[in-house]
Amino acid sequence: MGIYEYTRMPFGIKNAPAHFKRMMDTIFQDEILEGWMVVYIDDIIICSETWEDHVQYIYRVLSKCTPINLKISIKKCNFGQQELLAIGHKVSCLSLAIYQSKVAKVLLKTVPKNIKEMKYFLGFASYYRNHIRNFTHITSNAEYSQVLGAALHQRQIVDGEPREGVICYISRKLKYSEARHGETQTEFLCLFCDLEKLNYYLKGEVFEVYIDCTALKSLLNMKTTNRHMLRWQIVIHKYRGNMTIIYKEGKSHTNADGLSR
Repeated sequence: MGIYEYTRMPFGIKNAPAHFKRMMDTIFQDEILEGWMVVYIDDIIICSETWEDHVQYIYRVLSKCTPINLKISIKKCNFGQQELLAIGHKVSCLSLAIYQSKVAKVLLKTVPKNIKEMKYFLGFASYYRNHIRNFTHITSNAEYSQVLGAALHQRQIVDGEPREGVICYISRKLKYSEARHGETQTEFLCLFCDLEKLNYYLKGEVFEVYIDCTALKSLLNMKTTNRHMLRWQIVIHKYRGNMTIIYKEGKSHTNADGLSR
């Protein structure tokens, strides 16, 4: 039957950058391995210690481009430069710096007003994390998974209408050892801590627990050898007769999640 292969780019152009990058790496694999050439998709950077080497390297690159009809835009080329702008950085033999124009854009940005804007800003700033001292420490406070939170509500009749009144809010930061737990295990820990903290209000009362983790129900009945989870199960089972666990989407947990975000 033979072997079939595509004669043009399949599935639109979304795979084009990856295919082009692989082609460039294949064509210039010797130059890349020798360490004086860097290829990023359609950008080529040639590094040399002397002008003679620089001319020789350029000649080798152009010699490979000609036979395969790989065209180069002269307007976008810079030859014999001591520093150049590449992929958002200013590169020279002495340093790797940031565009001043990029720094100005960061300084002119407004303070993020919601989660979406915060994610956008952190993603933009993360590109230059190597140039920002203690970047991980600075942004760690925005990581909501490092905090536990809950809210205790009571249904009441006010002016003849049913309403939910807030009794209290609780929250605390995870300890170093607790921060290494997985997401589901952290949710389990949160339930344990909340019940222990609110024991004065809940003991002997019928109540409902709203969670946004579907796997938490199965953990309550799962056999485990983990000493931490076993201890949590023992404490939580004391409330099982009066407690009903109900799943509720995270976006509806604005009151409790606000304490942990």
